[in-house]
Amino acid sequence: MSTKIFVNLPVKDLGKSIEFFTALGFAFDQQFTNDDAGGLVISDDIYVMLLTEPFFKSFTKKDVVDATKSTEAILALGVESRERVDELADKALAAGGLPANDTNDQGFMYGRSFQDLDGHIWEVMYMDMAAPAE
Repeated sequence: MSTKIFVNLPVKDLGKSIEFFTALGFAFDQQFTNDDAGGLVISDDIYVMLLTEPFFKSFTKKDVVDATKSTEAILALGVESRERVDELADKALAAGGLPANDTNDQGFMYGRSFQDLDGHIWEVMYMDMAAPAE
């Protein structure tokens, strides 16, 4: 069995967050989705658990970071093409996300980023592994 990763993120409105990521073309695993959590499927081995803030807080003794004011992590997704980078970033912005940084175009590497509805930063990048990095 391969190792899976479950990234946990606090969200203010689970329903709106599910709508947002569904608009980007992602699915939710109903086995991991209920009133407190949404199991966002990135790939067979990568899930992002969108947890209501009170439920998220039950897993830690630390304060929950307000991602609209501070950044604790940046979630980066490697995709298969520049076109897929643009597709995901454009869908995120159309669904209510905000831009996070300028487009990063280094020729062999191309990326864009956005903030989701709760301010979490997502980078979407493509790297041409056949092109030599300078």
